[in-house]
Amino acid sequence: MKKKDIQYFRELLTDRLKELLSHADDTVSGMTAPKENFPDPTDRASLESDRNFMLRIRDRENKLIKKIKKALERIDNGTFGICDKCGEDITIERLKARPVTTQCINCKTKEEAVEKALGL
Repeated sequence: MKKKDIQYFRELLTDRLKELLSHADDTVSGMTAPKENFPDPTDRASLESDRNFMLRIRDRENKLIKKIKKALERIDNGTFGICDKCGEDITIERLKARPVTTQCINCKTKEEAVEKALGL
């Protein structure tokens, strides 16, 4: 992979990481804000539902943060863009679509077919 491509992905991943971390900070500060008192149980239930939804989103983002950090480590050690399964290069198009990927499209397609066949 060319140096300019590596630099592009490093900047892309770093920017995405900063964005996700700022969302996490906002959520923490929002959760520690004083509790509102709702006399109507329906309003309270709606607030709790919204908070649970937000926590699920942040949990998914936390998993993505870990994947981004691993992708940045792969950039640093020179293995970014190389498939973990077959060792072939991952296409730039695939990396642009999913920069945290560790598998080429062929290996990922095969893995998903096996998972589907096993019902996973």
